[in-house]
Amino acid sequence: MFELGGARVVVAGGSSGVGLATAKLLVHRGARVVLNGRDRAKLDAAQKELGKGASVAAFDATRPADRAQALAEIGSFDHLVLALSGGKGAGRFADLAPADLRSGFEAKFWTHFSLAQESLAYLSQSGSITFVSAISARAANPGTAGLSAINSAIEGLVRPLAVELKPRRVNAVSPGVIDTPWWNWLPADQKRETFKKFAMATPVGRVGTPEDIAEAIVFLIGNSFMTGCVLECDGGLRLLGQSL
Repeated sequence: MFELGGARVVVAGGSSGVGLATAKLLVHRGARVVLNGRDRAKLDAAQKELGKGASVAAFDATRPADRAQALAEIGSFDHLVLALSGGKGAGRFADLAPADLRSGFEAKFWTHFSLAQESLAYLSQSGSITFVSAISARAANPGTAGLSAINSAIEGLVRPLAVELKPRRVNAVSPGVIDTPWWNWLPADQKRETFKKFAMATPVGRVGTPEDIAEAIVFLIGNSFMTGCVLECDGGLRLLGQSL
């Protein structure tokens, strides 16, 4: 079991879901975490829960001026976790609105890309970047072509950046269906049925938790021999092809 001994980690998208679970585990392992999000109230609640090992940086990561100011205020750090999620891009290809797909790219791919790029001025040479994509990039489920394009673009950054940015390390975690607030756009009964469907079909027999993904992210941060990897943490969902 490794400890992170005072390493400073910025978790973008850290006020809920996978980002918050990752922050909790990082603090438990001895890291000092900077939580990012747009909702100051949610960030303050998360900081209170995490205690003295956490601080907050409330800014909109989609806005260049906000990113620049926030990064300057945060200063140097050791690791960057990009757990920001997008809201659009799902739907059958024949019905997928190009504007929605562009919005999905702006919210997720371009924000991950830009924050990673602009963080290089502050990121330790012995540090790491960990992207959080999604298993839609590696599965073949109808209705996910747009999401696959967005998350495949993120995963496409990993291997070339691992070489270009060495000795910094660059990895990604590719989650499956995870019970996070991302799914709250569904009515509660529909969400339950959707999760039941995935749980029955997925080889491990359940949907994932934010803590499942947090364990994978923290593993990649802590293992200094891991770079250029996309770690699939999906309960085997990618194995189902188009059966869903």
